[in-house]
Amino acid sequence: MADLTQQLLSPRDEEKRSHSPESRKRETKAATFSPGADDIPPINSVRDFYREFCVEVRKLWYLAAPAVFTSICQYSFGAITQLLAGQVSTIALAAVSVENSVIAGFSLGIMLGMGSALETLCGQAYGAGQLDMLGIYMQRSWIILLTTAVIMTPAYVFAAPLLKLTGQTEAVSEAAGVMSVWMIPQLYAYAVNFPISKFLQAQSKMMAMSAIAAVALVLHAFFSWLLMLKLGWGLAGGAVVLNATWWFVVVAQLVYIFMGSCGRAWSGFSWRAFQSLWGFVRLSLASAVMLCLEIWYFMALVLFAGYLEDAEVSIDALSICTNILGWMVMVAFGINAAVSVRISNELGAAHPRTARFSLVVAVISSCLLGLMLASILLITKNDYPSLFSNDSAVRQIVKKLTPMLCFCIVINNVQPVLSGVAVGAGWQAVVAYVNIGCYYVFGVPLGLLMGYKFDFGVSGIWSGMMCGTIIQTCILTGMIYRTNWNKEASVAEDRIRKWGGDSIS
Repeated sequence: MADLTQQLLSPRDEEKRSHSPESRKRETKAATFSPGADDIPPINSVRDFYREFCVEVRKLWYLAAPAVFTSICQYSFGAITQLLAGQVSTIALAAVSVENSVIAGFSLGIMLGMGSALETLCGQAYGAGQLDMLGIYMQRSWIILLTTAVIMTPAYVFAAPLLKLTGQTEAVSEAAGVMSVWMIPQLYAYAVNFPISKFLQAQSKMMAMSAIAAVALVLHAFFSWLLMLKLGWGLAGGAVVLNATWWFVVVAQLVYIFMGSCGRAWSGFSWRAFQSLWGFVRLSLASAVMLCLEIWYFMALVLFAGYLEDAEVSIDALSICTNILGWMVMVAFGINAAVSVRISNELGAAHPRTARFSLVVAVISSCLLGLMLASILLITKNDYPSLFSNDSAVRQIVKKLTPMLCFCIVINNVQPVLSGVAVGAGWQAVVAYVNIGCYYVFGVPLGLLMGYKFDFGVSGIWSGMMCGTIIQTCILTGMIYRTNWNKEASVAEDRIRKWGGDSIS
């Protein structure tokens, strides 16, 4: 799998052959690769493990805590606009909900996925001390994502007819279509913001991102209330504030970078950003496919529930569960970002044992966190559904689905960690194929079979699709277990050199 990733990144076709001289050289190098001087010492006792575990936990959560906070703040931008839209009118709420979940959600998945290519490249370059390459990588990603935004703009312009084709009502489609046109500036903010985020994450500058996100959230809440409700601007006010909030985040982060806070990582704009663009595009596309396949998988769960008997009750109950899961996923995304940075930094620094131990600590930490959150829901399963619905039928289904939700929370706290390792090591293309097989070849058909053929309803659909997630998690676990971390560190060195950096000293 490391060879597949190296092939993806290789700028010349002849180097893509597994029997090429470059490939044989890399295999020989991996066999003789020696870890860096600062790699973790061998662990020979429980005391050694506990000592190193505590050290790594501090490093992990130094990155994860602000990353979780930033994710929650940014997730809340759209949620606040949606909440206030409900006080404007029913059609306004529907328009914002559809635009957020369908149009902006689709764009977010693609942009965030393509931007995650920088987690591999920036993280490994930073670990190797090739700081000058971080700014070059970010500029390459800007070029690719801004081009992608131009290609996606027609989807915003023609959102109304596209939504009608999916079965949305005339009124909702027209209102959401108008909202989508107003939200085009947000699309371009995504294209600039996500490369910046990965650039800063690779340098462990999470606190700056958190501070900017916190200020943006406070301003967003105040001005959304002022324009949408107090001044009566309605949907137009919501669009203005949401666009302004995302561009505030972008500008504030750029000011932070341009002021010299990143040292050699930002040395100004360079024509080198236009070199090796095609290889960068391929890695970005692989990253986007890997992430989007996961996001759309759970979007399909709600879609399938809409075709059941008592669809309204089923969708309401499932929406409550997915809403809770969505907040939990924000925590998992923070851990995902943290472990990706740790793995890529340590591989880039030629510390394979530390990279492997970082993975162990992240999996244990996320599993314990998932179990704690799941236990809270199980204990309160008779009470928490009433916080979301007054309908007794909906509350009863939510209560019935709680064990499934708890199991899903545990799995979805571990699975993003494994995906973060894949991103940190540069395995996006391989994981994309794994996701296609596990999710769409196995999970979706099994869910539909259990939900419709065997008449298990929403529980059957969710159970079948969860089986796909479990298999994907097991395959990733097997891939990571069999990984030669010395070889991955040597591949990281080759990758940095081929993409413009120097060899690790």
